[in-house]
Amino acid sequence: MAYKRSRPYIPGQSATYTISRSKIELFTQCQRCFWLETRQGIKRPSGPPFQINKAIDELYKKEFDSYRVQKKPHPIMVLNKLAAVPFAHPQLDDWRDTFKGIRTVHTPTNLEVFGGIDDVWIDDNEQLIVVDYKATAKAKDVSLDADWQQSYKRQLEVYQWLLRQNGFTVNDTGYFVYTNARYDGDIFNDSLYFTTQLIWHSGSDAWIEPTLVHIKKILDGPIPPVGDSIMGGECEFCSYARSRTELALSFIKKSRT
Repeated sequence: MAYKRSRPYIPGQSATYTISRSKIELFTQCQRCFWLETRQGIKRPSGPPFQINKAIDELYKKEFDSYRVQKKPHPIMVLNKLAAVPFAHPQLDDWRDTFKGIRTVHTPTNLEVFGGIDDVWIDDNEQLIVVDYKATAKAKDVSLDADWQQSYKRQLEVYQWLLRQNGFTVNDTGYFVYTNARYDGDIFNDSLYFTTQLIWHSGSDAWIEPTLVHIKKILDGPIPPVGDSIMGGECEFCSYARSRTELALSFIKKSRT
């Protein structure tokens, strides 16, 4: 089945509008940036992808797939005494595809929500476990304690909600397979030393449906106020756009006097 990217939303449209997990996250950060992208097609500037993260992600998928075929627990599950194995499902490849993902139509808003999951495990109670791979590089152990990492938790919760909407029983506890390239060594020598932790998060998807209702209201309404930056303070994209516009207008004004 081919999936098409959404065109700009038309207020009051009767057709289903497709919205990704990342668009929901954008909405939680800045409703104005969300509105500009979904209504006007004006996207935030983006940087190049982190290719080393992508490589780690792909290698982890291959690694866990090898245990999926064997129907055996991965060593990290054994190490953390987690009674689970990688989940096998005919649609797993679609669920993990960035542009296909696992999908559902939220009937009250007529929004089709989708997201590409990194992995799904199943525990001994036949409950699915949502898993997300993360990679970083720092001199200390990784955690989920920073304010900006709330976005990681929301990401996992959206995936839990999507699986539930597709009829699956999902464990509230999900996991991050979080790998860290340590840079506190003495030399590089064409190698990095990685350590991997399994970090749990007890998710709640109670916020998602009210958020979808709010999203629909914003989609049908006028441009909303500026939101907050993920690192705190006013949205840096909106702040930059305003400062640049004000500077340009001041130059135009001066040139006419």
